[in-house]
Amino acid sequence: MNYVTPAGLRDVMPEEALQREQINSQVQALFSEHGYAPIETPSLERMDVLRAAGRIPSLPFKLFDASGDLLALRPDVTMQVARMCATRLRGQAGPFRFRYTQRVFREADQQAASRELTQIGLECLGIEGPQVDAEIVGLFASALRSAGLATFKIALGTVGVLRALLETCPADGAWKNQVLEAYHASDFIELDRLTSLPEVPTAFARAIAQLPLIRGGRDAIERARQLAEPLGCARGLADLASTFDILCEQGMEDALLIDFSIMSSFDYYTGIVFEAYVPGMGASLGSGGRYDGMLASYDGDSLPAGGFAFYLEQVMAALAGQAGASRPLRIAVPKGSLNADTIRVLAQAGLDTTGLEDPGRQLIISNPGVDYIIVRPTDAPVFVAMGAADCGICGRDSLVEASPDVVELVDLQYGACKFVVAQPKGATPAVQERYRKLGSIRVTTKYPNITKAYYDRIGQQVEIVRLHGNIELGPLIGMSDRIVDITATGTTLRENNLEVVDDVMESTARFFANPCAFRMDERVLRLATTLKTNIAE
Repeated sequence: MNYVTPAGLRDVMPEEALQREQINSQVQALFSEHGYAPIETPSLERMDVLRAAGRIPSLPFKLFDASGDLLALRPDVTMQVARMCATRLRGQAGPFRFRYTQRVFREADQQAASRELTQIGLECLGIEGPQVDAEIVGLFASALRSAGLATFKIALGTVGVLRALLETCPADGAWKNQVLEAYHASDFIELDRLTSLPEVPTAFARAIAQLPLIRGGRDAIERARQLAEPLGCARGLADLASTFDILCEQGMEDALLIDFSIMSSFDYYTGIVFEAYVPGMGASLGSGGRYDGMLASYDGDSLPAGGFAFYLEQVMAALAGQAGASRPLRIAVPKGSLNADTIRVLAQAGLDTTGLEDPGRQLIISNPGVDYIIVRPTDAPVFVAMGAADCGICGRDSLVEASPDVVELVDLQYGACKFVVAQPKGATPAVQERYRKLGSIRVTTKYPNITKAYYDRIGQQVEIVRLHGNIELGPLIGMSDRIVDITATGTTLRENNLEVVDDVMESTARFFANPCAFRMDERVLRLATTLKTNIAE
């Protein structure tokens, strides 16, 4: 009998539970002092409600009830508040101010990550304008201080400019959706590719590509205005500037960073957006923003709305010292075929790479201002996503396979290879007959996520057998029909009488960072800029 808790869930023992209780009590008292009333929403929500809000993250727990309704454990409280106001408070005069502490459930990106998190947050509905936006952001900062955090940064932006650019740009809808996906995934390499397509008007392409790179203080808002105003797309910038000014008057300037790259995993935000970070943490503490259109999604009154939530567990991790003090820049450096070129581009960027070419058994090479963490390419995304390294280099294939929460910054254009589908020569009729009879084929691979995504894309049922090496053996001995593998020259395939039947994706080395380091450590952005400039030359 196995008596451990399910993956991603855990017990909370008295000492930690007491600390959680104290933090929650202090924060909820703060919210109460500012007129926010407590609410509770159900742990289970109808899938129709979640889908009506737009894009949602992966849901780990879905089930049918006795009536046949598809339900899910909530991934977020905000959409439930909107649903509640649209149905229970229809026609009532606002404003409404609510506060809550509730558990939410998200699919974990890493095996060590929790799938059950505690959100502490508030929502303000029925009021709009910079004054209330400043109130919400100010309370976010006050809540973090009440929890015991002394040092943090709130990245502040607006989705208004991007949405205006996409609405105005005379490009097709599929391209616009791809741009939004790239923003949501923080994949600025893909964004560069999309905005370099010849069919996209140059002025809009330039603005969309440059927008996520704008950051700083009050001057950053003016730079965004200069970029967007000639195109008639400066939506939300006046309110953002006013909100920023109000917060600065309240003494918050040192805690603020204007950043137009932030984009929630949800797409219901319509105006100001913000996220909180502390040094050394891999992910944000929490986020919020304005979501004026959500109540209408539930056929409710059209009300302005805004709010935020932070994760209690993330705050406690920061309080426990996991954020760490100031340290050298940590870069995850891949072993293997990418190693020599990685050392070359880092040296060209002006970093001291002494000792990297022959580290022996050393796993960390420390040079002035930089620590190199030597890892397998497949592990680099994990080290960076979890904050153990600030940034790193690996192939695009490792990033796609791991699907980490990272910011993809530069295509380094070396280590080129591609993923292919291959089978024994002349096996096509047999494979097609197997699919006709059984409705699926069997594929061996080292890359199950990439393989699944490919077959999902072409709409074909597949059984995936994961191996760690010599996957070519699968179809050669009858264990599988095909393979999905990475190839540079095709020599191994030819020598084993295998032929390529389709291309899956291409891969080159990429420079990437965790979201916190990207926004809080200027060294990361400087390095990304230098690497990109060197490639262009």
